[in-house]
Amino acid sequence: QVQLVESGGGLVQTGGSLRLSCAASGIVFSSYAMGWYRQAPGKQRELVATITRGGSTNYADSVKGRFTISRDNAKNTVSLQMNSLKPEDTAVYYCNALYELASTNYWGQGTQVTVSS
Repeated sequence: QVQLVESGGGLVQTGGSLRLSCAASGIVFSSYAMGWYRQAPGKQRELVATITRGGSTNYADSVKGRFTISRDNAKNTVSLQMNSLKPEDTAVYYCNALYELASTNYWGQGTQVTVSS
């Protein structure tokens, strides 16, 4: 059974920082590209950051220079360090695992991030 369990969300003031973590089980973690997505109320889910099996990263323009995605294949975890948070970063953040060769996709249950102004 595949599980992606996010943690680290919460309430923070503008300019603050949070670190999200996602623990994966039931998959060969090192074979998956991993990503963070977010969905704000009334909006579509959007890509925040991704990291390939080889460690290459990609970021949404809105978070470049503020967020950093990383992975630890030994611990089967992917993290998102979020700095200089803004109210527009408020959303539910989801962890994603993608096995590109088979287009297999898994999602976590999400963790709420709220940035107060």
